[in-house]
Amino acid sequence: MTKLSWRAWKILIAAGLAVLLAADAGLGFVLWQGSREGSDLQRAQRDHLRIQAKLLEADVQRGEKIRASLPQVGKDCDAFYKDNFLSPQTAYSDVAGDLDAIAAKAGLKTSGISFKQTPLKDHGVTELSMSASVEGSYPSIVQFINGLEHSKNFYMLNDLRLDSATSGEIRLKLDLLTYFQA
Repeated sequence: MTKLSWRAWKILIAAGLAVLLAADAGLGFVLWQGSREGSDLQRAQRDHLRIQAKLLEADVQRGEKIRASLPQVGKDCDAFYKDNFLSPQTAYSDVAGDLDAIAAKAGLKTSGISFKQTPLKDHGVTELSMSASVEGSYPSIVQFINGLEHSKNFYMLNDLRLDSATSGEIRLKLDLLTYFQA
């Protein structure tokens, strides 16, 4: 080997090493950039998981509160059943008397109360559907509906229809539901 060829050989090796070092530096930068983006992604995932964990913890606490309140809910349901559902022996007379009293207090005339009984065996109650007509002034009808809402008996206003009336008064046909103990 001559000096010239040895010198060319050194240049060739130096150039090759420079290319390898540049490629190594480029790959190092790419890896560093990727790891930096990965840590940002991991931070975002961690924050998302913390939020999700807090929501799940809140759900668990809400479930525990519900579980703790279940005995009281059962007692409240039993009290509602006993206090608000009529006895089967007196249901019809209690309802008719109550509706007449509410109508009289409101200053309305009632007519044509009809009843239909439907046993709900799976629920331990009997549904009593009632249809009635009331006639009077608008404030009296509002007072009547308010009386139904505040009655000691449980009523659901199922349907309300305006009907023709005489002498400038309003006539309503009402469909009500109530329940009595089976």
